[in-house]
Amino acid sequence: MSRTQQSNGAGPRRPGENDDICPVCKSSRYLNPNMRFLVNPECYHKMCESCVDRIFSTGPAPCPVAGCARTLRKQRFRKQTFEDLKIEREVDVRRRVAQVFNKQETDFETLRAYNNYLEDMEVTTFNLLEGIDVAATERRLAAYAAQNATSISKNNVKATREVNHQSAQTAAQKEQAHLNRSAATRSDISSLAEREESHKEALDSLANGKDDTASKVVLKKSTARRTAAEKARDKQQRQQQQQNRQDDDDDDAEIFRIEGLKPIVEAAPEKPYDPFGGISFTPSYYTLQSHYEHPWLEKARTEPSIVAGGYDVREYYQRTTLEAFAGLGCFIGEEMGEKEHSGDADGMVATEGAAIAAGGAENKEEVL
Repeated sequence: MSRTQQSNGAGPRRPGENDDICPVCKSSRYLNPNMRFLVNPECYHKMCESCVDRIFSTGPAPCPVAGCARTLRKQRFRKQTFEDLKIEREVDVRRRVAQVFNKQETDFETLRAYNNYLEDMEVTTFNLLEGIDVAATERRLAAYAAQNATSISKNNVKATREVNHQSAQTAAQKEQAHLNRSAATRSDISSLAEREESHKEALDSLANGKDDTASKVVLKKSTARRTAAEKARDKQQRQQQQQNRQDDDDDDAEIFRIEGLKPIVEAAPEKPYDPFGGISFTPSYYTLQSHYEHPWLEKARTEPSIVAGGYDVREYYQRTTLEAFAGLGCFIGEEMGEKEHSGDADGMVATEGAAIAAGGAENKEEVL
């Protein structure tokens, strides 16, 4: 019977057969349940903690796994996170590449440029994972990191601040929820104690033969105290929420910087209403004077029979000057020329239409 059949349940299971075994000392977790395995991101060969202490305590040494000649250091060994070492390596590679390619979509002018940036990052990650042109990929990655060191550090600081802000906001929400639960519990306990006290006072007053006025007063007092406590609790919650919102606004002012927003244009002040739609009645060919010397005009300004009806001689000034200058700017010759030109064009169109009609008639006679 094969070993595969035995492991599938067809035969007895050997001790340590499917347990973790150190490739260096061949120790098994079956024999040593407290054994811890460590991996080094340089080659991702796992080995037990005892072998790491024994081999690398004195300094760097080559990997003891057969076929691997990489030099390893003890401080780089760490506990394995994932059971599959391929996933462990992929996560580490993606984390290392993401620390260099840490720009966001807001840093680019167009979405296509951002997608090209993501494609370059994914190609670099794929080459490192699959071992395709690793040396050249590492050189390009190092060159990009050196060229964009300032922006990379700024983006890392920004990402750290965002994570810290999110953690602080979550902690503040949890703390506020805890305070609300504690306040509600205290309120319930106090209201229960007040009800018991009011009930006891009401029983005492009835036992002593007193009227229920005292019990009503006690109930009113307890209700007033309970209402005051609820108002105080609501006020405290509102103050705490306002303080949290203010803290969030202060953090946002320090952390977030929104890019690509349109400039805010203030609305122009509303102009006064104009019933004429902006048409100007100020004369352009003359300037109307306020006084003109003429004997008849002098009589119109001083004669009581004329002035008594409310006549204003300035209306006469305006009407007469408008009639005098009304013809200026009107060139009859140009208007007649345009009219004749339009008449010729209409005649040409009519002639062409008659010719087409005549041709159609002749064609019709030929068909008949």
